[in-house]
Amino acid sequence: MAAEGQVIGCHTVAAWNDQLLKGNESKKLMVVDFTASWCGPCRFIAPFLAELAKRLPTVTFLKVDVDELESVAKDWAVEAMPTFVFLKEGNLVDKVVGAKRDELQQTIAKHNT
Repeated sequence: MAAEGQVIGCHTVAAWNDQLLKGNESKKLMVVDFTASWCGPCRFIAPFLAELAKRLPTVTFLKVDVDELESVAKDWAVEAMPTFVFLKEGNLVDKVVGAKRDELQQTIAKHNT
């Protein structure tokens, strides 16, 4: 399992559920990057997300490949990649669709309290 300051990849539904449970218990903001290996904008934003994870240890960053975990992507109504879902205690608090660096940063700042 990845440590603080990293983007944690969830490759199984069990790993996803485990991270959700940890997020609920910690009450930290969770930013979930729904991505795909074939998605150009996803690859473009990935280094920026990794940089944010290093700078913001109070936020949990997760990455879910929609082709690996289709059921999870469907559960969260992900229709385009990348989609960033913002969760607090398991509840959806916000969503950003697209590789929008500024909007991503602003949304994190808004909910990271």
